[in-house]
Amino acid sequence: MKHHAPEKDVSPISFRANVLRLPQKGMPVVIDATEKQRKELAEVHRLLEVENLEARLLVAPWKRNGVRVSGRVEADVVQACVVTLEPVRNHIDEEIDSLFLPHDSKLGRLGFDGGGEIVLDAEGDDSPETFEGDSIDVGALAEEFFGLGIDPYPRKDGAM
Repeated sequence: MKHHAPEKDVSPISFRANVLRLPQKGMPVVIDATEKQRKELAEVHRLLEVENLEARLLVAPWKRNGVRVSGRVEADVVQACVVTLEPVRNHIDEEIDSLFLPHDSKLGRLGFDGGGEIVLDAEGDDSPETFEGDSIDVGALAEEFFGLGIDPYPRKDGAM
C-alpha cells in the first residue's frame, strides 16, 4: 500500500483552537505528541527521532478581537552529528508568544501600537499573524517554534 503523504500545510501536531468565545483569562491548551505524530515530526524536520514533545499554551483574547498565544514548547530530539553522523541528543525549549488578528482587521495592516515587548519571528515581520474563520492552529504554531529550536549543526562532543 502506497503511503499517503500528509498535506503540506497540515502540521503533524495540528490542533485548532476555537477563538470565538475565549475566556478572559485564556484557554489552556496542552499538546502532548503521540508516537505517530513524533515519527511524522522527525521526518518533516529530518531528525533521527523525536523522543517527546509537549507544548503548554495559553490562548487568550488580545485587544478588541485579536488573540495572543503564549507558552512554551519542549522536546527531546535525536539528530545525526554533522561530522560523524552519530546520534546527538538535544533538548528543545522554546518560548512562544504570538499575536493573531482576524485577517480583515484594520490593526493588522496599519502597523502596531502594541506597547510592551512584542516578540516576533525571525523573518522580522512587524505585524501580527492573521487568521481566518473562528480558529487558530496552535499546534502548527508550536511546531514552528519547535523547528526554530532545532540545532542546524548538531555535533557530538569532541567532534571537530
